[in-house]
Amino acid sequence: MAKNTILVSEEAGIRFLHFSSEWVQGAMRIRRPNALELDYTREMMAGLLLRKAPWPREALLVGLGAGSLAKFIYHNLPKTKITVLEIDPQVEIVARLHFKLPDDPARLNVVIGDGAEYMLADGRCFDYILVDGFDKNAKAGVLDTLPFYQACRARLSNKGLLSVNLLGHNRGGHQASANRIDKAFDGRSLVFPSCNSGNTIAFATAGDPVDMPLEALRSRAEILKRESGLDLLPTIARIEQRMAAQSDHLII
Repeated sequence: MAKNTILVSEEAGIRFLHFSSEWVQGAMRIRRPNALELDYTREMMAGLLLRKAPWPREALLVGLGAGSLAKFIYHNLPKTKITVLEIDPQVEIVARLHFKLPDDPARLNVVIGDGAEYMLADGRCFDYILVDGFDKNAKAGVLDTLPFYQACRARLSNKGLLSVNLLGHNRGGHQASANRIDKAFDGRSLVFPSCNSGNTIAFATAGDPVDMPLEALRSRAEILKRESGLDLLPTIARIEQRMAAQSDHLII
């Protein structure tokens, strides 16, 4: 994925990261630098509702951006070790200078390199893989291919979950991506209802099944909100609305 010219802007107390375009690549509320400002980043952390603590022990983030996901995990899940794959070294520099990315290599290791090549190489497994990598035109490139998703599957632990940010430029534009994830995981995937921003989050697993009553998901979301400030109750409400006539369990 080609490197980009990086721009930082501020408006109404929020600092934004751009790659030479109108597309927002990350955001941070200056008074709450460790919170997840963008709704899709909050939904990418919904795996915390699907697995019991202590989880995840090892998290892998593909794409650093403004470091929002890395910071949230670092500050709220102190037992989690985080590896971040970022192709552009300038993104790491900007995240440290302007977005308060912690400097703690023992817990937060930023690897500069191609995310797809890293995933295709042999290596350790992770409990949580979060994929949020785009270029200046909001294209994921090789990070949205069947071989890449198959490589992600191979790098998940038995309790592992994959979380992917799918950005469709038009209604239903994410469906082809969702189909590739579903194929890579033999049908064990789930696409959340789209956020207001147009982002759609997909989850997948190939290990221990996820089978959660919607009532239990809501209870966990309430606890998570109290403990970390992460509010996934609107997400649960959208899931309940979509599944109302189908099932009272979320199953992957």
